[in-house]
Amino acid sequence: MYCFLCILAAVDIVMASSVVPKMLKIFCSGNGSISFNACFTQMYFVHSATAIETGLLLAMAFDRYVAICKPLHYKRILTPKVVLIMNMTIVLEGIMVMTPLSWMLSHLPFCGSSVVPHSYCEHMAVAKLACADPMPSNLYSLISTSIIVGPDVTFIAASYILILRAVFNLSSKNAQKKALTTCGSHVGVMVLFFLPGMSSLYVAWLGQDTVPLHTQVLLADLYLVIPPTLNPIIYGIRTKEIRKKIWNLPMVFYQVS
Repeated sequence: MYCFLCILAAVDIVMASSVVPKMLKIFCSGNGSISFNACFTQMYFVHSATAIETGLLLAMAFDRYVAICKPLHYKRILTPKVVLIMNMTIVLEGIMVMTPLSWMLSHLPFCGSSVVPHSYCEHMAVAKLACADPMPSNLYSLISTSIIVGPDVTFIAASYILILRAVFNLSSKNAQKKALTTCGSHVGVMVLFFLPGMSSLYVAWLGQDTVPLHTQVLLADLYLVIPPTLNPIIYGIRTKEIRKKIWNLPMVFYQVS
């Protein structure tokens, strides 16, 4: 669990730091200029981080499933080697999926408008500015995202269904409450990540002419800003050992001073 939390924290830092500083600069100073290379670098890190986070949420759901449904086999199933392989596979998957997309889009000619109607370099918004047909890159984005997110969401849902079945079979009410509270928090974060993210993708693909632009921008921003904000609270403060360390920090500072 701590390995997954560590990777998740690193991914959230990359995701937030790729978007929020530039977004704040736009809101505060109105300066929305960004270089061509910086735009594609931002796009690469943002979309790679979202692909990696999707896999991490699946891995964490599997971790909770094993911990609650097969607690006696936990150490045998999730060995350090298995956890390392899972993390490496998730990171490589995000990088390998995003690299061809960035290459395809960066090699398109851009000779018209240079205004991206978003608060960051979102793929579909940048593709619309190309003078050539961006359909191949857009189609690749739609298919690859559906292939990654679809099975992940299905397996996450299956994991939590099995978890709920196991929880309701517990005889202890306190154990049921603890498990439901933990899983409920996790599910809430996943909904806030997947729902705006997938809505943003399909709206940009199918409903770009019917959905107002500010709604499209809001959806694209929500899944990048809200999860990195809530994840430290949900996965950090709710973890007993981390919570105790945080509560003891003021006392440590007081003793040092």
